[in-house]
Amino acid sequence: MAEITLYTAPTANGFKISIALEEMAISYSVRCLDFQKNEQKTPEYLALNPNGRIPAIVDHQNNEYVLSESGAILLYLAERSGMLFPESLDARYEAMQWLMFQMSAVGPMMGQAMFFQRIAAPKGIVDEYATKRYVDESRRLLTIVNERLSERDYLCGDYSIADIAMFPWARAHRWGNIDIDDLVHLREWFELIESRDAVQRGIRVPTGEIPIAYSSDNDLSEATRQNANKYDA
Repeated sequence: MAEITLYTAPTANGFKISIALEEMAISYSVRCLDFQKNEQKTPEYLALNPNGRIPAIVDHQNNEYVLSESGAILLYLAERSGMLFPESLDARYEAMQWLMFQMSAVGPMMGQAMFFQRIAAPKGIVDEYATKRYVDESRRLLTIVNERLSERDYLCGDYSIADIAMFPWARAHRWGNIDIDDLVHLREWFELIESRDAVQRGIRVPTGEIPIAYSSDNDLSEATRQNANKYDA
């Protein structure tokens, strides 16, 4: 039996956890939730996460312990495995700082930039002011990440859960129409992260394919249409 059951979907927050589990070599099984069927809103899943969002985990080796919220799960898995989280107090809180920066800033802003362009707009709901605000703010935040990476390979010196949290969102910049052509350090960091075998396995969970948001296809119109059909605007 797998040590952990991961409830997930092909989204940035889900990829964080599958990447971490792959990096830590923790055995896990996958329950993919179908958003078109609102499986994240069923009574069974709401019993695990009352917020009705992914990801969530059940740790079968810890009295069926249930945990949701991707940042909390990353911290739990790092503590559980003793991996990808610094040992010294200062370094731990530095990693936690960048984890929180992703959770409170990069994720929410990029998520809204993507929502207005990839879900709302295809349904005829266009808000140019909101779209520009979220795209511009996402660009500003990624510029901060780029500057942070100008003097180091990873966000906190060594590869850690801070990088795992940031990567799936930042890498989806094209999905939010966020221009990063001049953010050289960020793009180099993408290549470094993507060179890891565990990352390549993790981003293919649960579909077995490279995420649409990471596609190099210049024409994302069909992917946008398919994506918009999965969600309510």
